[in-house]
Amino acid sequence: QIQLVESGGGLAQAGGSLTLSCAGSGTISHMNPMAWYRQSPGNERELVARITGGGRTTYAASVKGRFSISRDNIKNMITLQMNMLRSEDSGLYYCNARSGYFMDIDFWGQGTQVTVSS
Repeated sequence: QIQLVESGGGLAQAGGSLTLSCAGSGTISHMNPMAWYRQSPGNERELVARITGGGRTTYAASVKGRFSISRDNIKNMITLQMNMLRSEDSGLYYCNARSGYFMDIDFWGQGTQVTVSS
């Protein structure tokens, strides 16, 4: 089992910045890909950014160039630096880790709210 705890959400103005953190515990290691997803009312949960244990990153087109994901493999922690925030970035942000032999088992944090005012 993997436990994930997010922190750092809150209110920001458009054009501003926020930093989200997620701390992993339990059976998690540098081998587990980790990611940030977000969900806003009436929409599906969508991938924001993912990072592999080796540091390879993937971003949603809507956040590329504005958001940056990083990880600390010693602390089993990931961080999402969000710059040039837009109102459409508002939502509940979830930390995700994948496990299992095929890395197809998802673990989720409880979510942290991000609200961007225009």
